[in-house]
Amino acid sequence: MTTPYAHAFWSLGDGSGEISQAELSDAGELMVRTCYSAISRGSETLVFNGQVPPSEYARMRAPFQSGDFPGPVKYGYSNVGVVEQGAHDWHGRHVYCLYPHQTHYRIAASDVVRLPEDVPPQRAVLGANMETALNAMWDAAPAAGDRISVVGAGVVGALVAWLCTKLPGAQVQLIDIDERKRFLGSALGVEFVTPDNAADERDLVIHASASDAGLQTALKIAGFEASVVELSWYGSREVNLPLGEAFHARR
Repeated sequence: MTTPYAHAFWSLGDGSGEISQAELSDAGELMVRTCYSAISRGSETLVFNGQVPPSEYARMRAPFQSGDFPGPVKYGYSNVGVVEQGAHDWHGRHVYCLYPHQTHYRIAASDVVRLPEDVPPQRAVLGANMETALNAMWDAAPAAGDRISVVGAGVVGALVAWLCTKLPGAQVQLIDIDERKRFLGSALGVEFVTPDNAADERDLVIHASASDAGLQTALKIAGFEASVVELSWYGSREVNLPLGEAFHARR
């Protein structure tokens, strides 16, 4: 049976949001029922609070976004659902789509990716986060045997740290101020430490906490001629850094 409408979440751009009905058009070969819809805590918090700079309005548009910044805007880009209507070979299959937070949606088959049978849907919803983590690895270019620290044990930071452990001989630390995230280190096979116990003289530091303090920690523990890679996006907020200390002398 065709679902005539769905429910979708809209960010109003002022620190508030609302759930409203969304009509489903006849366009699109597939009707998908959302099973999991992941929230990007960094980007979507900035969208929610209206902190997307005007210069980034076009670049920050999600593929199936409705509305415009600063809001109201239907925003999101990590959705896993099950096909309820469509061609026989699609029916009942779990798919990944860059769709906002909405209970049902119609979509072209070319805009979704079928999940492999052995990938749990609740894990597949992290696809966008893993893409960011892989891009970080390409930018950072870590090498075997490197001393690597990742500051910020959010989803992206944890995934980057896990990828770094796959390098032969790499010494990897995952750093966060929240002791409750220690379980992530255990689950991923990464040493978890708080900033006070973080090792210094690191060859590579990847920052993913989106905080001034986190980036300051990254500079503090970087070794001589080390690389610091910034993954955080701050929107319209400015960041304070101690660049007048040993930053230049230690290159």
